[in-house]
Amino acid sequence: MLDKMRNIGIMAHIDAGKTTTTERILFYTGKIHRIGEIDDGDSTMDWMAQEQERGITIQSAATTTWWREHQINIIDTPGHVDFTAEVERSLRVLDGAVAVLCAVGGVQPQTETVWHQADQYRVPRVCFVNKMDRVGADYFGAIKDVSEKFGATCVALQIPIGQGSDFEGVIDLIEMKEIRWDALTEGEKMETTPVAEKRLAEAHEWRERLLDAVSSRSDEITEMILEGLEVPASLIKAEIRRAVIAREFVPFLCGASRRNQGIQPLIDAVVDYLPAPHEVPPAVGFHVKKEEEISVPCKADGVPLGLVFKIQYDREAGSLCYVRMYSGKVKTGDQVFNVGKKKRERVNRILRMHSNKSEPMDSVEAGDIAVFIGLKLAQTGDTVGSEGMPILLERMHFPEPVISVAVEPKTLSERDKLKDTLDILSREDPTFTSREDAETGQLIISGMGELHLDVLVTRMIDDFKVAARVGNPQVTYRESVTSAIEHTERFSKNIAGKETAAGVTLKVEPLARGSGNQFRNSVRKTEAPEEILEAIERAVTNAFPSGIQYGYPCVDVGVTLVGLEYSELTATTFAFEAAAAMGFDAACRKASPELLEPVMNVDILCPKDFVGEAMSQVTQRGGIISSLESKPSIEVVHAQAPMAKMFGFSTALRSVTQGRASFAITFSHFEVKKGGLGSY
Repeated sequence: MLDKMRNIGIMAHIDAGKTTTTERILFYTGKIHRIGEIDDGDSTMDWMAQEQERGITIQSAATTTWWREHQINIIDTPGHVDFTAEVERSLRVLDGAVAVLCAVGGVQPQTETVWHQADQYRVPRVCFVNKMDRVGADYFGAIKDVSEKFGATCVALQIPIGQGSDFEGVIDLIEMKEIRWDALTEGEKMETTPVAEKRLAEAHEWRERLLDAVSSRSDEITEMILEGLEVPASLIKAEIRRAVIAREFVPFLCGASRRNQGIQPLIDAVVDYLPAPHEVPPAVGFHVKKEEEISVPCKADGVPLGLVFKIQYDREAGSLCYVRMYSGKVKTGDQVFNVGKKKRERVNRILRMHSNKSEPMDSVEAGDIAVFIGLKLAQTGDTVGSEGMPILLERMHFPEPVISVAVEPKTLSERDKLKDTLDILSREDPTFTSREDAETGQLIISGMGELHLDVLVTRMIDDFKVAARVGNPQVTYRESVTSAIEHTERFSKNIAGKETAAGVTLKVEPLARGSGNQFRNSVRKTEAPEEILEAIERAVTNAFPSGIQYGYPCVDVGVTLVGLEYSELTATTFAFEAAAAMGFDAACRKASPELLEPVMNVDILCPKDFVGEAMSQVTQRGGIISSLESKPSIEVVHAQAPMAKMFGFSTALRSVTQGRASFAITFSHFEVKKGGLGSY
């Protein structure tokens, strides 16, 4: 059954047509009986009230459908940059992806982000160039764009019959036939005809390129071409499949999802070219007991092993844990072992999800995706398996939150409800964090951008019915040190009539940007018991999030324990923990601390007439223009600007470009803030 299964994701820049394409796939495969439209707010995959109001995908929705006796598990991912984590965790568990490109915009900023994420997780992909009916559509320009920007070997399996308002169908280069879709049956009926005489030369030229690409990897096809024999379609498809799974090239198809054109060949391509779960390299895990990496083959009779890649809260069922099974089988009522948390939990129910609807399953096997109900402790990135074979699958890496707002309950009785809600939301979304400000007592929530926080706050108030006031967005700064310093801290106190004392010498130094915080111990283990050394490490790692001068988390700080004063008579773990915490604080203050602010990559897409106005909006905010890229109908401005000055940018940009420009902001790096706090 494994070879009849496909786990795919639909990924793209915002507004390229991911959800529209997914709706058509579900309609033609018979999963839904009418096509829902995003513009009308009734699409199947965008089921959240906010998704329907805003017309964007916020949460990745999962569904299962069938085509040519193959089971296809589809995850429709968000395109907006603020929801990068949703894309990241979906790609982690997929075997293949469909990259949807806009025929007018080509490779857009968020396309680059998701493409690089797919590269990181080694996901084979098929490209679908959508919106071929739009004015300015350029299929061949989109192929060139992907080839130049990503260095991918692009192979066209189809070419369009006309572009823009003249688009009427496609030419299939493998079968050498023209395909058109019947508008009266919502594209369900396809009409195939031989290639028209006037298009034959162009079709042959592109078929030659296709044969060149596959023959360079296949001696059998090369010999057939040299002998002047006709290469059978089945052989071409088999070679394309092998090359796609090996990520040697990316096949291209085209269509117009909104006009129901081009979808069936795309579903065929998913079945024909994207890998089954056992055809991708086996998952690599870390065996906790043996302390070594091992590969986990995708077998239903293996040891149960799955990855929780998404948590969704349901008012009636509690936490829905989306699990991708990599090995073995889990049945309803089974106990599974949470490897990271070292806890056993029972799977009360297993569900097959269809967006926000579900159907019960008796069991789930290797290669499949399902939802477990009953796991109370599981978080995104947790591995569930068996105690006898504790294997940790690699954890996912999520970017740092860069923007914060303060929330406070309207009444004291709401405070616990607010805290519980924030806890649920942060379990669902790893890029959303909440903390209590030690000085003001306010609850501070942090996220990836204005839209991200706006969505979460709206969910908190509308879905969870929490009565709360929300402050204005604030930038999340970081703190670091600029010089190396060594400091000795002694702690001595009489507790309950007993003298406790400790002394630690810490070396604090700056690390390279982006390397994170590190604690090292250069003291020999014979100098103090294990629990004392653990207490010192615990104190330092707990002090990193508390900051140095302003209370912002520390980044890129290296701390080394270089010496300690230990006496069996007076030493306690409490004393060493206190000495280490005080020593860290004092050493960092001596090490010329500095405030870092988030700097963002800003990519603006706007018509040529408004490029000057768009660029001036960025430079007025202290931004630096790095490059300008020209496309047939739009200009793309690439810039960097401090996050603190980007609030309200969308309104200003819309007003100077008559609403015709769009932009994407992604986190780039932290750099030293000039002038300290309060300089803006």
